[in-house]
Order: sequence, then C-alpha cells, then structure tokens
Amino acid sequence: MTKRQTFTADFKREAVRLLQTGAKPAAVVARELGIPRNRS
Repeated sequence: MTKRQTFTADFKREAVRLLQTGAKPAAVVARELGIPRNRS
C-alpha cells in the first residue's frame, strides 16, 4: 500500500491560484506540482 500524500494549506492555495489564472491546463499544473490530477 502506498502512503497518502499530504499537502500544506499554503501549497493548496497556490495550486488553486495557478488553476484559476487559467494560464495552463489542469493536467500541466498537476504534473509540474507533482500531484495526481484526479483523485479517486
């Protein structure tokens, strides 16, 4: 079993800010941040 990633509140705010600017697709932002795009 893999360990679940945890992210700080600041990291999450920055990720949302990057998505809201709309400069890059969500898949690209997720890849750059090293997080899965879709969580199940």
